[in-house]
Formats: sequence, structure tokens, C-alpha cells
Amino acid sequence: MSERLYRSNENRMLLGVCGGIAERLDLDPTMVRLAFVLFAIMGGTALLAYLVMALVIPRNPALTAGPSMRAIQQSPPPGGRSMDRD
Repeated sequence: MSERLYRSNENRMLLGVCGGIAERLDLDPTMVRLAFVLFAIMGGTALLAYLVMALVIPRNPALTAGPSMRAIQQSPPPGGRSMDRD
């Protein structure tokens, strides 16, 4: 397995740990979050594990532009003038 585990930029609710695990294991992020909640209710160590993973797992360096960011990137600047200098 050559893929690394990263915190997710797209499937994040708090710090992207569950989303990153879900992306790495090709699972639904909601199921991973529910598993963390169940473990937290049962034993309480899931919260500590989440915080440790948030510190240890790096954030995904590949920032992809979501639909809202694409709309911002494609919209003209205020005043309708181009940002290019002639």
C-alpha cells in the first residue's frame, strides 16, 4: 500500500480524521464517525484516540477546489475590471 493516511479536506466535520480514515479505507465517512461515537460511548478512549490522530496524521496537501471555491475563482473581480496589469 503506497497511499498515505491524511486528514481529509473534503469530508471533514471537525479536524478531518474520520473523513481521512474513510477516504483511505474507501468507506462512507458517516459510518466511520458513527463507529467513533459508539467507541466513545462504550469505552471513552475514542476521543483521546481522535485527538492523538489529529495531531499525528498530516493534513492532505492536495487542496481541491470544491464547487463554492470554483465559483469564487471563476467570478469576475468587483467592479468588473481585470486584475491583469497592462
